[in-house]
Amino acid sequence: MYSKIYLRLEPLGLELVAAAAREAGHSVRLIDLQCESHRNFFRLIRDWPPDVIAFSGNYLANVPEIIDLARATRALLPTAFISVGGHSVSFIPEEILRHTAGAVDCVLIGEGETAITSLLGALAKDRANLGEVPGCVTLDHRGPPPTFVKSLDDLLPARDIVRHRRKYFIGQLDPAASIEFSRGCPWDCVFCSAWTFYGRNYRVKTPERAVEELAQVRESGIFIVDDVAFIQAEHGMQLGEAIARRGIRKRYYLETRGDVLLRNKKVFELWKRLGLNTMFLGLEAIDEEGLKRYRKRVTLSKNFEALKYARSLDVNVAVNIIADPSWDRERFKVVRDWCLEVPEVVNISINTPYPGTETWHTESRRLTTRDYRLFDIQHAVLPTKLPLPEFYKELVECQRVLARKNLGWAALRQCAGIVIRKLLAGQTNFIRMLWKFNSVYRPELQLADHRRRVKYEISLPPPSVATAQHRKLYIHENRGRNGRQIDHRTEEFVNTTRMGTAS
Repeated sequence: MYSKIYLRLEPLGLELVAAAAREAGHSVRLIDLQCESHRNFFRLIRDWPPDVIAFSGNYLANVPEIIDLARATRALLPTAFISVGGHSVSFIPEEILRHTAGAVDCVLIGEGETAITSLLGALAKDRANLGEVPGCVTLDHRGPPPTFVKSLDDLLPARDIVRHRRKYFIGQLDPAASIEFSRGCPWDCVFCSAWTFYGRNYRVKTPERAVEELAQVRESGIFIVDDVAFIQAEHGMQLGEAIARRGIRKRYYLETRGDVLLRNKKVFELWKRLGLNTMFLGLEAIDEEGLKRYRKRVTLSKNFEALKYARSLDVNVAVNIIADPSWDRERFKVVRDWCLEVPEVVNISINTPYPGTETWHTESRRLTTRDYRLFDIQHAVLPTKLPLPEFYKELVECQRVLARKNLGWAALRQCAGIVIRKLLAGQTNFIRMLWKFNSVYRPELQLADHRRRVKYEISLPPPSVATAQHRKLYIHENRGRNGRQIDHRTEEFVNTTRMGTAS
């Protein structure tokens, strides 16, 4: 639902996988189905029949679409090798294989760059020889654990083979490219699967290599995809100083934590001078009880202090609040009133247990739906305290109030200069965003989504446990302290904020 209004992001993961395959000597095509139709996909594979097809399953809600495409592709190309990889499917590879009933040959879990090159190398020798491919899962076996790329410096996405670059945007940044300066997250929030995917490892790209890549990006807007931007002050400063020396002028959108922002103020002040346009802070809750529930180990006072400081930087600030299914009308009203009082752009998502998150194992409430398509943090998949129609009515009213505050005619008057410049440049993503809300966010539409015929159902979560064993959640092996490229003081800061002892 977000991508229908607020953003459409460059498929950076697919571009990196494509670049790795091309570097290994293979001929590669890429099609982004955010921007192109299924008809275009089938035309491509008819005109240029590939030996190997790799679908990207980063979002759980896209799983049914991927399954149907894989099955249709198998009927058209019976001898092609079909694989699926990506963040979300890494946690449910056997499920994907069962749903596709033989249409998918394997699921690749973990980082895609090493997985695809190992797979293609094995297929070149013997199609039946997949047992030694790291991260390769078939119905018959699991290969060795997935491996990391040797260095993030070795990666350069194949941006040249994406056909519709002008369609990528996020908020005012239209068009926008995506770039990564780091991978992984050393924290362990219960609702998140970034840390479980990477095994709490955290790696960075050197400033020199990052700036070389940035200098090649044509788009003026840049979305920094790091899960938490500038955890380590020294790395953030070095990146910024290298960009300043090269005279690169871009407008940046990043995501970070409130405690990181307060700890590394000089870094964010430098990036403001470099063109920082929007900062997204995941507050998740506006009370201590909510923060404790999501194990967001930063105090409420620190979050509000971070908001105050972010405002002082004179950048656009967006925050996220997680709506719990237990909310009643009074709770919605309290949150709605707070959202109207603050100047920030506030997004409200729904507490959703995902495979790969700790809540998937500890959440005792039963799922009310197993439709993959509803696992998008905008539909309730757990029992709601209010009747579901009333829950959606309250939720959408909150979102509509916030949309009126930040979108529509009022926003157009404030952003008139931006809109005119975009239109003169032929960019319409941002202007279209301003009036799409009511056509996408409507209680009756969300209720209708629950009534759709369910073709593929996600497996039930395992029996609830009080505490999940982290090592069983990891996709990549946890390398301990050696797996985190942060200095000792930053490691201490992370551990303190993980354990909830920060003041």
